[in-house]
Amino acid sequence: MDLDVHLDAIVSGDTLAFGRWLAGTESTVRDSLRSFAAVVDVEAVLQEAMLRVWQVAPRFVADGRPNGLLRLAIRIGRNLAVSELRKTRARPVEAADLEAALADEEPPQAAPDPMLRRAIIECRDKLPAKPREAFDARLASAGGKDDDDLAQAIGMRLNTFLQNFTRARKLLADCLKKAGVSVDAELGA
Repeated sequence: MDLDVHLDAIVSGDTLAFGRWLAGTESTVRDSLRSFAAVVDVEAVLQEAMLRVWQVAPRFVADGRPNGLLRLAIRIGRNLAVSELRKTRARPVEAADLEAALADEEPPQAAPDPMLRRAIIECRDKLPAKPREAFDARLASAGGKDDDDLAQAIGMRLNTFLQNFTRARKLLADCLKKAGVSVDAELGA
């Protein structure tokens, strides 16, 4: 289905039309960013891409092919993901390569820093209820469950879960920074 049927209304500033367009395109744009999921915050990239689509839609000129605005959203999302990737200097790797690297890695020799642990716990306890719930669910799963299963387990839609987790991560990082913890230094970045 050509979702550009909503284009004229979106260009005129109709938020409901944009919402209908967004509902039809969000999963496609998210899927196009899947290869970046291991190294960038895809949810944040997706939200930024959709915001930018809304902002540039009045200047968008259709090329006559179907789903032009969707193709623009995918391009914006991928460009944002590449920019984030460059900022982190990380490169996506295949899951099998990652597992092999983890298996070869020696266990850490140093004991965990009790003051850092205390700061993390205190900041986690300051999180609002829903972001903390999403954060705790992902932490408790230790990577054993995908986000869709975690969201269902705590009664959230996937998008709501991802938004809450992203918010929790940002709030936690801000709180740790205020507590004098250099997150980059602790992560070895």
